[in-house]
Amino acid sequence: MERPLTTPAPASAEGARAYLDLLAREASALEFEGPILQARAAGADAATLEELEQAKVAALKVRAMLRRRARREAELSALFDTAGDLAGLRDLDAVLEAIVHRARQLLGTDIAYMTLNDPERGDTYMRVTDGSISADFRRLRLAMGAGLGGLVAQTGTPYNTADYFADPRFRHTTTIDGAVQEEGLVAILGVPLRLGPQVIGVLFAANRSARPFAQEEVALLCSLAAHAAVAIDTARLLQETRAALAELSGANAVISAHSQAIERAADAHDRMTGLVLRGGGVEDVAAVVTEVLGGRLTVLDDEGRPLVGEARELDAGVFDAAQSSRALGRTVKRGDAYVASVDVGAAPLCTLVLRTDRPVSDTDQRILERAALVTALLLLFRRSVAEAEGRVRGELLDDLVSRPELRGLRDRARRLGVDLDAPHVLVVARHDGQRERAAFWASSQATLAHGLAAARGDEVVLLLPGDRPGALARRVAAELTASLGRPATAGAAPAAGPGADSVAGQTGEAGGRPVTSVAAAYAEARRCAGALVALGRTGDGASAEELGFVGLLVGERREVAGFLSGVLGPVLDYDARRGTALVTTLTAYFGTGGSLSRTAEALHIHVNTVTQRLDRVGQLLGVDWQEPDHALEIQLALRLHRLRTHMPDA
Repeated sequence: MERPLTTPAPASAEGARAYLDLLAREASALEFEGPILQARAAGADAATLEELEQAKVAALKVRAMLRRRARREAELSALFDTAGDLAGLRDLDAVLEAIVHRARQLLGTDIAYMTLNDPERGDTYMRVTDGSISADFRRLRLAMGAGLGGLVAQTGTPYNTADYFADPRFRHTTTIDGAVQEEGLVAILGVPLRLGPQVIGVLFAANRSARPFAQEEVALLCSLAAHAAVAIDTARLLQETRAALAELSGANAVISAHSQAIERAADAHDRMTGLVLRGGGVEDVAAVVTEVLGGRLTVLDDEGRPLVGEARELDAGVFDAAQSSRALGRTVKRGDAYVASVDVGAAPLCTLVLRTDRPVSDTDQRILERAALVTALLLLFRRSVAEAEGRVRGELLDDLVSRPELRGLRDRARRLGVDLDAPHVLVVARHDGQRERAAFWASSQATLAHGLAAARGDEVVLLLPGDRPGALARRVAAELTASLGRPATAGAAPAAGPGADSVAGQTGEAGGRPVTSVAAAYAEARRCAGALVALGRTGDGASAEELGFVGLLVGERREVAGFLSGVLGPVLDYDARRGTALVTTLTAYFGTGGSLSRTAEALHIHVNTVTQRLDRVGQLLGVDWQEPDHALEIQLALRLHRLRTHMPDA
């Protein structure tokens, strides 16, 4: 609080006005001597001069008080502005720079700067400067206890010196002294930045000339240092808060993603369970997986062949991954493929291969594994049903072949969806090994075609609807070969169709077609398959009618007309339409041992005519008609044709 001014002695009105004018225009202290000097020059008496002297003293006191109050107002305004900066803190560097700049302005120093402690290195470093001209000074680091700043940072007490280099109270170092000298500093004031009992740095005000620092200046700098410490602590708290919020946000995102993954997994599980209960298939499970996880899904069976998807997307790495997946019981990643495989009794059952461009999380990998298990259950169920139905169908076919006299065969077939009164083809397919797989394949084919199938040693027997034995035999041979990965040879014969009673020669059940024809067809189909193997046509399929003269030996019906039509049909038809003698020419040609000249003599025609007729035969029967096997069939057909011509009942 300011001390009350003593009331001066009455002075002349003129002198009082002079000092009021000086106060009003904020004159310097030297100008307050003017009225006294003027009065003395004018010859004023001693009383007047004394009165003016007292007025001068009073005016100077008022001047000093006004200056202190103005300075205090500026200080309070600066502190208020700093508090406002702290309230709207967005950029810590901007706030610290403002505090240092205000310190320099309020204390009227050449430079102000701030250093902060570095706990990791155990020293302090220059954080902000205002008015500095030395790059080395701005990069300065001070060891704890070294230099004035190091002493303040270590003790937590304000220090000031009017002449830095002449002050022995702190430890001088070459580095610090060199930087201070380069900056040209002489008088330095340093106050600590405190956070509770902890000193986190030092705020400085310095002059490049000698000057003492008043206690009020020390207090002001301490106030600014306190604001700076609050700003630093607030920034630290804000940073920690932001980090905590970011961490919480990240954790919330992880939890949300995990929750969504769990919900997605639960939904997929419920949908796949529902599919099993509703009798859905492997394709339905694959559709759920691709809908939930995206990408492209391939489902492989126990042999690595695709049940769903395309085989062209697979490579050796996928099959290695499938083996690893079965060993680990987990999904295995290879490139962009995620592989989940299930085995039963150390034998693979199914493999799911998911290809996707995005990473698949652990939770989503569990969905793929669950889908593999559901697929395995469906395949096992399908296999069990197929095996059970296959046994029933196989037993019926065995009875049709071995015990056709049994009653109730038609009823048993009807319950399995097989109409024995419709035309059927019996196929016998010979294979080499893999009996279980061949039996499973045959059972599946019979079920799909509403037929019957049975396994007998190294052959499978199928009774399938149809009336084209040769085509069906070739299809069975090709598909079974592909399934087994090794050649399968199939022979076929018509069975249980119109005209079957004339073949079998006996009837089984009253009022119906003879079921015993299946046994005859089985015998013929076996002979046909054996003939194909004997002829070196392993892996092929055919009926007796397609084996030429060999078919006459293996067929039950001994169909000469069919043989003649197959071998000589085009030539016979040509002679009938054109009235030519191609058959006669062929007979003479083979009868003369293939001699053109002797054939011409026997027929009493020119050799060129023989050549033209034989060219026509080649066009009708094919360019290989003179090959030994084909020529033998043609000669046999010519003999049979001659016999039938002379023996119409043959």
